[in-house]
Amino acid sequence: MSPYEITTTTLIIGFKTLTLVLGGLITYLAYRAYRRTRSRSLGALTLGFGIVTLGTFLAGIVDQVLDAGFQLGLLIESALIALGFLIIVYSLYTTRV
Repeated sequence: MSPYEITTTTLIIGFKTLTLVLGGLITYLAYRAYRRTRSRSLGALTLGFGIVTLGTFLAGIVDQVLDAGFQLGLLIESALIALGFLIIVYSLYTTRV
């Protein structure tokens, strides 16, 4: 095996890192919009994106750092992403300021 060979684990870590960076940026921009407008729906949107991003981060920590296994990491990621999307859907239906 070449030291420069790209493995599945390397690709997963790379894509998880990219997802974390992009999710963090989206969460930050949503938070700035919330601070500017104080809109309840933007606050919920910020929370939803933050939870989705946290799910991706925690899944990687559980799998790679804690070595608790891929399935547990996937379970945590799926649960937090579902919760985050539920909050995002709520934010899209909330019209009060």
